[in-house]
Amino acid sequence: FRRWFADQHFDLIVWYAEDRSIVGFQLCYDKGKNERALTWKKDSGFTHRAVDDGEGIGGHQRMTPVLVPDGAFDTDPVLQAFQQAGKNVEHDIVTFVVQTIRGQTG
Repeated sequence: FRRWFADQHFDLIVWYAEDRSIVGFQLCYDKGKNERALTWKKDSGFTHRAVDDGEGIGGHQRMTPVLVPDGAFDTDPVLQAFQQAGKNVEHDIVTFVVQTIRGQTG
């Protein structure tokens, strides 16, 4: 199963195994500007992508948003903002996400 947390700056989707352990998460940030998504899966690690919002160009109809390749993840500013915004998310979830990201990037 999964849980989804959202505010004006972040979306956090957390995937769980049947035993309620976290097996993955996706942290979407810079919503409304240049949205990107950092995804972690227990069995395959990290990916970092930009979100192509599917906005129509030249009168074409809007398409479904998709993830496309993006550059490096800017760890410190994103995690600082996430920790501030995460005050309404359970502490153990925020801690898991931050520690998992720091363990990979830091």
